[in-house]
Amino acid sequence: MKLRTVLLSVLCVLLILCIPCAVSFGGARTDIAAEPAGDDGDDFGSLFDEEDEETDFGDWFSGIIDLFVSSASAEEAAAPEEDPYFIPVDINVGGKEPNPLCYLYDEDMNIIGYEDASIKVEVQTIYSDGVSWRVAEVWIQSPTQIRTGIAGSKVSGTKSAVPTSIAKKYNAVIAMNGDDYQQQTDAKSFEYRMGIKARSKKNDHRDILIIDENGDLNIFVRSDAAKMKAFSQAGHKPVNAFTFGPALVIDGELQEIPTDYKYNPNRNEPRSAIGQKGPLHYILVVAEGREESNSRGVTVAELADFMFYQMGCEQAYNLDGGNTAEMVINNKMYMDKKNHAERSMYDIIYFATAVDPAEWKD
Repeated sequence: MKLRTVLLSVLCVLLILCIPCAVSFGGARTDIAAEPAGDDGDDFGSLFDEEDEETDFGDWFSGIIDLFVSSASAEEAAAPEEDPYFIPVDINVGGKEPNPLCYLYDEDMNIIGYEDASIKVEVQTIYSDGVSWRVAEVWIQSPTQIRTGIAGSKVSGTKSAVPTSIAKKYNAVIAMNGDDYQQQTDAKSFEYRMGIKARSKKNDHRDILIIDENGDLNIFVRSDAAKMKAFSQAGHKPVNAFTFGPALVIDGELQEIPTDYKYNPNRNEPRSAIGQKGPLHYILVVAEGREESNSRGVTVAELADFMFYQMGCEQAYNLDGGNTAEMVINNKMYMDKKNHAERSMYDIIYFATAVDPAEWKD
């Protein structure tokens, strides 16, 4: 509280001193950096940027005040003592170092999972109807253990790297590709990474996935503004958000896949998806494909059926596919492809352990 009071006092003084500047320098400013997720208005729709919206100096200064206030509030709200497995919600912070002794192997030394006090992971390969499905089931103790990582140092950057490198950077126990949003050249997407807003354009043709402060998956078909407003008014905040899709399962209902959705929904392709079965219980899936594997790939409808009927997901969402559909565990590719060359990407979704190495037992 003391820190917040001091910050607010200083900012009030600065605001008074800068009023003349706001009048004199009221021209447009379009190079505002990405901001932490905060209260951008009385409804969620205000988080969408208008096409050619200009931000004046007064708006920018208000954003700076919001930044400090939200940071101070986050400091109070974090309360690590109330969540023994809390990891700071920060794009520059990764998980704790995984304990090598917690990785699990079968008798042939094939990796089958990881387990410690904060996280449990089970991985398996399912061969069915000419398809090789790579599946990971994940249970975590804290919503802060489902995270995103980026190749560079800022969400607006353009640096890319192979997923094993990004996973190692963030101490990921298990990871998969995100939506690779920097490749979306039309920039029509809604993207958050660890509370940082990277982009907030509305796209009436694509579905949005938001992972909120509880670690829950929320899917909005065709960027449904009314449902996103209700999400906001219920007090939820986007921690991570993606624009790819389409939605596969929403609230326990299998979704009909639009025939005209952008990302080749009706062709057999490598695919990846993330799903949720219950509180802090998730499913990661990669369906392999292409000539170098023994798997034919799948349509998006087949992926949806798998997430619903086989995996029992309550929520499920299609992520970037093709050669970007990749899964990593223990900093190694978990794929069937022989001599598979990793594809560089901008971001990953990963799960982290929250057990400090100082607590490892011999």
